[in-house]
Amino acid sequence: MSSNTWIIIALILGFIITFQIAKASEYVAVLRGEERTRRENNRINAFLLLAFLVLGLFGVWYCNDILKGRILGEAASDHGERIDTMLYITLAITGIVFVITQALLFWFGYKYQEKENRKAFYFPHNNKLELIWTVIPAITLTILVGFGLYYWFQITGEAPKNAQIVEVTGKQFGWEFRYPGRDGKLGKKYYKNIDEANSNPLGQIWEDKDNHDDIYVSQEMHIVVGKPVKLIIGAKDVIHDVGLVHFRMKMDAVPGIPTTMWFTPKFTTKEMKEKYGPDFNYEISCDQMCGSGHWSMRGTVVVETQEEYDRWLAGKTPQYAAAKAAVAPAPPTGTMANATDTVNTSVSNGQPKEFAK
Repeated sequence: MSSNTWIIIALILGFIITFQIAKASEYVAVLRGEERTRRENNRINAFLLLAFLVLGLFGVWYCNDILKGRILGEAASDHGERIDTMLYITLAITGIVFVITQALLFWFGYKYQEKENRKAFYFPHNNKLELIWTVIPAITLTILVGFGLYYWFQITGEAPKNAQIVEVTGKQFGWEFRYPGRDGKLGKKYYKNIDEANSNPLGQIWEDKDNHDDIYVSQEMHIVVGKPVKLIIGAKDVIHDVGLVHFRMKMDAVPGIPTTMWFTPKFTTKEMKEKYGPDFNYEISCDQMCGSGHWSMRGTVVVETQEEYDRWLAGKTPQYAAAKAAVAPAPPTGTMANATDTVNTSVSNGQPKEFAK
């Protein structure tokens, strides 16, 4: 039998055993007297609370010890460093408070358990205590939220003028990227122009000359180390989310509503492979449930030097040329295509016409 079958059997047996123990406890209560049984159960629960506290703290330490090799390594972007710092500060503050309050909760449950010679002390109201546990958390949370907003505005604010521009488009279930050509501008697009069959997956408007040198790539994004990169993010179908976990960056991809963020990569892919092994790759994944294939929606991010990036980009053909070739009629057998053939990219009623001679 498979491991899943054994797990199901174990769960069923555990339920049956628990049910039988509960029934036996009822019979014992009847035989020994309900009040006496209740006091004994209360005493047992008090010791169990203390044991749970000790075992829980040990479990936290143990899991952290055996799983520390699987956590993310150093942040691979400048913004990622600041986000990590903010996370560590938040964990330190909230973690200390959590451990202290939970330890006291379980300890008090043991120390102040019900006893025959003990009466409960009712403490319904205290202005000083209420002021302390309201004002101090409020100030702390305000500071944490303030830092969060500061970093958020940095990430989503205006990118440096020399930033590399990459358009990121999510679809079920993959990623598409567009790079401006030599003019440094991305051409306009219109969702009704999307034509996968004729090499226009993004709906580029070919009348716009800024589109003529744009580079289209799917599933692999190339960026330059040490250079700011601005991502212009969108989606073709449902809401996706650009997750760049190694850079600590994340932004929703919403159909019809472009979003942006920028960061500066710190390490090339080669440098990260030297640190974490030859199988390492930067990853772009969808962090928003988007359908049955959500689990497979991931792509690769390549961080390289400027020289390597320039060589890679130089080897790419603009999507305009691919679209032109896709719709161009084949020349008659035995003849050559007219060298003066052009592409008609006029627009009628806001929509580009088909390619024609």
